[in-house]
Amino acid sequence: MGPAAARQRACDPPRVAGLGVVAQHPEPTPPVDDAALAALQRRALTVLTEIAPAAAELGQVFADAGHELALVGGPVRDAFLGRVSADLDFATSARPDQTLALLAAWGDAHWDIGKEFGTIGAKRHARGDVPEVVVEITTYRSDEYDPASRKPLVTFGDTLEGDLSRRDFTVNAMALRLPSLTFVDPHDGMRDLAAGLLRTPIAPEMSFDDDPLRMMRAARFAAQLGFDVEPATRAAIEAMADRITIVSAERVRAELDKLLLAADPRPGLAVLTDTGLAAHVLPELDAMRQTVDEHKRHKDVYEHTLTVVAQAIDLETGPDGPVPGPDLVLRLAALMHDCGKPATRRFEPGGGVSFHHHELVGAKLTGKRLKALRYDKETIAQVSRLVELHLRFHGYGDGEWTDSAVRRYVTDAGPLLERLHRLTRADCTTRNRRKAQRLSAAYDSLEARIAELAEREEIAAIRPDLDGQQIMEILQIAPGPTVGRAYKHLLELRMEQGPMSPDDARAALLAWWADQQE
Repeated sequence: MGPAAARQRACDPPRVAGLGVVAQHPEPTPPVDDAALAALQRRALTVLTEIAPAAAELGQVFADAGHELALVGGPVRDAFLGRVSADLDFATSARPDQTLALLAAWGDAHWDIGKEFGTIGAKRHARGDVPEVVVEITTYRSDEYDPASRKPLVTFGDTLEGDLSRRDFTVNAMALRLPSLTFVDPHDGMRDLAAGLLRTPIAPEMSFDDDPLRMMRAARFAAQLGFDVEPATRAAIEAMADRITIVSAERVRAELDKLLLAADPRPGLAVLTDTGLAAHVLPELDAMRQTVDEHKRHKDVYEHTLTVVAQAIDLETGPDGPVPGPDLVLRLAALMHDCGKPATRRFEPGGGVSFHHHELVGAKLTGKRLKALRYDKETIAQVSRLVELHLRFHGYGDGEWTDSAVRRYVTDAGPLLERLHRLTRADCTTRNRRKAQRLSAAYDSLEARIAELAEREEIAAIRPDLDGQQIMEILQIAPGPTVGRAYKHLLELRMEQGPMSPDDARAALLAWWADQQE
């Protein structure tokens, strides 16, 4: 089929295959208004018309070779939501080596990094009015776990229907056969999509037993799509939450990242905590929820944290701003900033509550958790440092910021300063409007002081007025610990007094040296 024929085919509505396969659920598919379904179909047709030429042409390539090909998963779901997927996912009856041979001839580039799992990728540059397209094609398959293994076992299947039954949720178990453009929906995914419901195609216990990571995906899709988890599926997650521990930390982290980078992570975080998943993958979040004070002597740590995450997201900037969103480091820091509170909570005599040094304890807990989730060293260091510094602003009280205090604040934050600005502002969740205004004004004042001082001197990377070589020449000493102590002394003077002239810096160094000789 050529591009012209594919475009003509795309103008025709997708045909619904009469597959009539029933998902094994105790809960019936919820009733959905026919108008809602019609609206979904109209949106899908618009999107599929845009992607169909390249997809249908590729489908013809596979059909000519005697293989089935279908557009599956996210691209089909997104089409009904009115979104065009940048990358296209397909399922095929062809085995990986056969797919590789076909894509090598069809595309301008191809890769087989996922061949072990049956996935081959390719890219084809724009041709005429058909835009560039990136595809991943996976042999019909079923992912299953050995009870003692952290990696899924891959078995290849022979039918599209069988492949769809092994997908995570019904909204991702829809397909478009190619090149015929026949819509396949054996598990009423379109109705669940219209109802905003996450439901497994087969019995949830069987689905989660095959791949426990699907429980994390339920939380992720709750965040990304704003959908609810249907009761039977939620109950299965609650009963099987501990099975998530057999999944590799890297795969869990990838789902957590996608959840946190969603426009509104809160529904996904709620699924993690409500079902018990958080107790296994992010126990610090679970501990926050358990830190409840029935006497209301302090704010709810868990609810406060969710609010801080939302407010931090609101403070992210556009692509040209200092903190382009979505920013994973800022969001992780907002999520973990108070994780030290459960361990440091103390009920004081007289009815007060304290969380002394919870920022320091929280920084250590954050580093430990992110390391367990296999985050890279830079992310671990940045998030932990933000957690450690998130109370620094409050340590200066309501007084006027001195030059020395501003220098120390900027130096301690370093390249994280813009994120720290946003985390500190997001951490204000008080309902007391006067207090909120006072805190906001105080931080406005700090930022103004930073800008004012930056105009007079270099504060982004403060260094002593003499470097190590100059220190050794002036004091006539060899490299060693003394040079380091002298450097540290001059840095402290730079923090307190600001820049000095070379003569003043020399005099200060010699005065320090004289004191060392006594």
